Amino acid sequence: MAKKNEHQRVNDILLGPLERPLIQWLVARLPDWVTPDSLTAVSFLASILIGFSYWQTNFNASFLWLASFGFVLNWFGDSLDGSLARYRKIERPKFGYFIDHTVDAFTQFVIMLGLGLSPYVGLKFALFLLVGYFLVSIHTYITIYVRGIFRISYAGFGPTEARVFAIIVNAAFFFVGIPEIKVPLLGVTIYDFVVLVTGVLLIGTYLISGMRQAVELAAQE
Repeated sequence: MAKKNEHQRVNDILLGPLERPLIQWLVARLPDWVTPDSLTAVSFLASILIGFSYWQTNFNASFLWLASFGFVLNWFGDSLDGSLARYRKIERPKFGYFIDHTVDAFTQFVIMLGLGLSPYVGLKFALFLLVGYFLVSIHTYITIYVRGIFRISYAGFGPTEARVFAIIVNAAFFFVGIPEIKVPLLGVTIYDFVVLVTGVLLIGTYLISGMRQAVELAAQE
């Protein structure tokens, strides 16, 4: 079995050519008092800000902009904590792995809960999307253990693209509002439908990738 601290990272995201140089530029210029742990804390607090902001849109749609700002903060903390540790050569592989993925799970839970409590997406659809995310996450962690491959992206889509997509959707929420558009036969709003389809795609990714890897592992053993 592969060790978690000896895995191969696969991060072929669409925004990689822009993101990777930016991250390297930022970590080289962060002051000494900024540590990987403090960046992880920023990511953690940003997720609470996002969830809270979505809930507050019940009272004022302008909180959507605060939610989008939270996604930027979340990207900053989540993308730079490990990169800063590697840049300064102060990695703690086991601790970093545990904290990073524990915070990621909590982040998704809080964001989806906040989204489901907003007036834009039904709670059951938001939780369905959360289930899809957790299934892909579980598959990723199992793959690290059995194959030593840490796949961050699928079909060019990763956490950074998800945040950008969320910010774009937030803008649509603000400017378009909640149109009285119903998807035929399903009885849901267009926003519910987008979340539902995204959840289905995540679950499909989990099933297809899982079956493919099961066949490959069976052939190897």
